[in-house]
Amino acid sequence: MGIADYFPIWDKLTASEQAVLENAASLRLAPQGMLLHNGSADCVGLFVIRSGQLRAFILSDEGKEVTLYRLFERDICLFSAHCILSSIQFDVTIEAEKDSELWVIPAETYRRLMDSSVVIANYTNQLIASRFSDVMWLIEQIMWKSFDQRLAGFLLEESLLEQNEALKITHEKIANHLGTAREVVTRMLRYFQAEGWVALSRGAIRLVDRGKLERLAQ
Repeated sequence: MGIADYFPIWDKLTASEQAVLENAASLRLAPQGMLLHNGSADCVGLFVIRSGQLRAFILSDEGKEVTLYRLFERDICLFSAHCILSSIQFDVTIEAEKDSELWVIPAETYRRLMDSSVVIANYTNQLIASRFSDVMWLIEQIMWKSFDQRLAGFLLEESLLEQNEALKITHEKIANHLGTAREVVTRMLRYFQAEGWVALSRGAIRLVDRGKLERLAQ
């Protein structure tokens, strides 16, 4: 299947607009761990996710990371083409969390389409609003939830994504997602283990009492 099957508003575009996108889009393979976009100095283009999983995060001056949101099959990544949005300046880094395939639409091509197409301009505004909601949700989590609640919620989310109670993930990786230090994650996970909610092993965490974690996360 081509980009026509993955671009959400394809049927609302004119034939000429569809042709521009098909001719401009290039399919790219991104192995796990690859950086696809690195902050405001990098304006790669719009990503249309064919398969896999991407992670968008911000990086502090001290080197701490915090995950803003993730992107999955059929999602659109707008901030990899941030230069088309002059009023928004996000230093967002995007990496492939899993082996991924994606189409890249050059930023200048998409800018021209936005300028000429009300349909594409409106859709872009909807994307911006959706990502803004994701970021606001994250801010609310950080401000109003305790770390044990956020960690429980993260473990449950990972379990749903992987469809497995056993998670192959390091404490360092969790710290990067949640914007904290590895030692903080380790202490809290040991507390969870002492309570019988999880079981820890090298490079892995197994959810033992999902019900307790759900009640804590809520």
